[in-house]
Amino acid sequence: MACKFCEIVEGEREASIVYEDDRTLGFLDHRPLFPGHSLLIPREHYETLPDLPADLGAALLTSVQLMAQAMEEGLGAEGSFVAVNNRVSQSVPHVHVHVVPRRRKDGLRGFFWPRHGYRDESHVDTTVEALRGALERLSGNG
Repeated sequence: MACKFCEIVEGEREASIVYEDDRTLGFLDHRPLFPGHSLLIPREHYETLPDLPADLGAALLTSVQLMAQAMEEGLGAEGSFVAVNNRVSQSVPHVHVHVVPRRRKDGLRGFFWPRHGYRDESHVDTTVEALRGALERLSGNG
C-alpha cells in the first residue's frame, strides 16, 4: 500500500513544504487547526514514534523544536502545541509530529479541535514563506 507521506518525500504528491533537511521534511497540514499547522516527518518510512531509531528520533525532535520557534518568529504565535498520534487517530501510517501555532484564547480546547483553513492559495503561500524565512534564520541558513 502506498504511503501518502512517502509520496510527498519522493515528490510524487503535492504538499506545501516549509522545511527540509537530509533526514526530515516539514509541510503544512491540509486540514489545519490554525494557519501554519505543520507536520514534520522523517524522510524514511516508520509507522509510529516507537519504531524510530533513536538517532532519527533526535533529528526529528530537533526539526520540531525549530518549527516551534518558527511559529513564534514567523507567524507571531505566542506558543505552540506539539502532538504525535500512534495508530489511534493516526490518519497516515507514517510517523508525523503536528506543530500548531497557538495564541491565548484561540479557542483550542482539549482534543475537540475546530479546523480553521486558509482563506485562499495566497494565504497558503504567505504562510509557507513566513515559516521558511523563520526556519532559514533559525537554522543559520538565512
